[in-house]
Amino acid sequence: MSLGLETEVASKGIRVNVVRCGVIDTEIHAGHGEDRLEALLSKVPMRRMGTPDEAADAVAYLLALGASYVTGSMIDVGGGL
Repeated sequence: MSLGLETEVASKGIRVNVVRCGVIDTEIHAGHGEDRLEALLSKVPMRRMGTPDEAADAVAYLLALGASYVTGSMIDVGGGL
């Protein structure tokens, strides 16, 4: 949905970016078993889950004045995936 939207709204001062999260340590993974989690993490080059704060830091960057010229970008917070 974001593809192309940045082109349509950029002239109005609206920036469109995506933060694409990988395996983040949240309650969604609770109760699915250690085997499932180990299988997920075996595919992540950093071999760990990300934290909610790490995902939030990517969003905070995009909200900062230093990113005022950033639009149409995708930031991967996925530990290397």
